[in-house]
Amino acid sequence: MAELTLISSRKRPLKPLVEAALNNELRLLEAGIRRTQQRLKEFENQHGFTTDEFVKRFENDQLDETLDFDEWIGENRMLARLTEKADTLREIRFAN
Repeated sequence: MAELTLISSRKRPLKPLVEAALNNELRLLEAGIRRTQQRLKEFENQHGFTTDEFVKRFENDQLDETLDFDEWIGENRMLARLTEKADTLREIRFAN
């Protein structure tokens, strides 16, 4: 478990400010996740198989490497990173 202590010379409480910033970042990440999921669906519709199937076939060198497939694998990796970041933000709890 990671712990963070924030100290400010200002009298204004930090908790509401930090909560708002974290909530805003989470909203941005969730929007990015939705856009990335939509892009993955477009690839799936275009090529006729799921992203999971594509990744297995791509990693087993069963597909020719194309710019389109590079973009698809990149979108899949992006979704994983965005989801990890969003999950981390959702787990943050304030001690006081």
